[in-house]
Amino acid sequence: MELPPQLGSRGAEALKHIAPGSSISVAYHPSFGPYEDLLFLELDEKLLPDVLNERVVLRGQPDEDAVLCTQSKTYAMKFVGTSNSVLLVPPANHSEYYENQLKNDSNSDEEKVVVPVLKVVSGNMELIETAPRLDKLKSLLSEKPYKLEEDDMGNLEENQESRIGLYNWNDLVDNIQASDEELLSGLQALSALEIYGYWRLVDGSYMDMILGMILKNAVLNDWSLNALNEDEVVSTLESDGFPGVLARHCLNVYGNRVNECMPSLVWKLDEKRVCIHFARDILKGGKRKLESFMDEWRQKIPDGMQPTFDLVEGEVLTEKIGVETWVHAFSVASLPSTPAERFSILFRERPKWEWKDLQPYIRDLKLPGLSSEGLLLKYTRRTQPSADAEPVFSAR
Repeated sequence: MELPPQLGSRGAEALKHIAPGSSISVAYHPSFGPYEDLLFLELDEKLLPDVLNERVVLRGQPDEDAVLCTQSKTYAMKFVGTSNSVLLVPPANHSEYYENQLKNDSNSDEEKVVVPVLKVVSGNMELIETAPRLDKLKSLLSEKPYKLEEDDMGNLEENQESRIGLYNWNDLVDNIQASDEELLSGLQALSALEIYGYWRLVDGSYMDMILGMILKNAVLNDWSLNALNEDEVVSTLESDGFPGVLARHCLNVYGNRVNECMPSLVWKLDEKRVCIHFARDILKGGKRKLESFMDEWRQKIPDGMQPTFDLVEGEVLTEKIGVETWVHAFSVASLPSTPAERFSILFRERPKWEWKDLQPYIRDLKLPGLSSEGLLLKYTRRTQPSADAEPVFSAR
């Protein structure tokens, strides 16, 4: 049935007065059309404040599927069709055409209530929380790592050519599909450094040189590796020709602050990070016999640190060749962050994995709504020869 006439009520406002089980007349708006650039977006209630206060942004290049980002999270966008007819009705102030037309056509003093339809909606966009797409970040920053022989960075604004391959924060935001907080975490995970407004990776050989100078000066000056005074370290390295910003960066990459309340910061070198650095350096030339690797590793590690194999979980793999055990570099940091690509590379490296070897290479995978067990069920096949045997995982 139709509702009693609502004087002066046309358009979307009229729908507010409909009682359950009632009906109302509809008609085409004079501007009715497909409006393909107009999409409906279904939102979780917790996202409404961000959207209404314009704290969200769409990110992605023309050849990428767009994502919606808040300050801290990333959401994939998916179009979902609907089998029901959803009608878009404009506000009353866009419906004057019907008011005039209905008044002219009416045979009574009453006005007939008609709502004009501007568009028939075939579906809406849904948001699905997703992991930030950070693999591209390392690729961009690797285009031009900061090297020892690099000229003074202060002339970048004058030298257009020297800025090729460099990215500031706005450049990264335009290219990386991640929220601001996730992007910053990604930069920290890569040990990236902002130098003269551009985010850079420091060349590995340069970082090796700076760390070597810190360790050398620690011996010469009787510094404790558990209590390195930042001001003293930076001053000493600057006198040796190294930029102070890189000296501080090296302490940040390989150490932890032990007292932030003192006038001068004090750092303690992290045993795991230092040991991983030297393990990577040794294995740059390819696989090594385990005994040879361990001997050289012990020689390179600073006194007081104990190089044990558990420190390089997720960095190296061993394999049996005849009666000998060999070791080679295989770093989790070099693997893609998307689960499908990660497992594909893992099973190309080894067709079968024991859990103790596989776990270091998947524990950093973060997929909203899917646990580690869920990832294993989706991408692997588990076999266990006997109840007391270790499970083995192969490609599904």
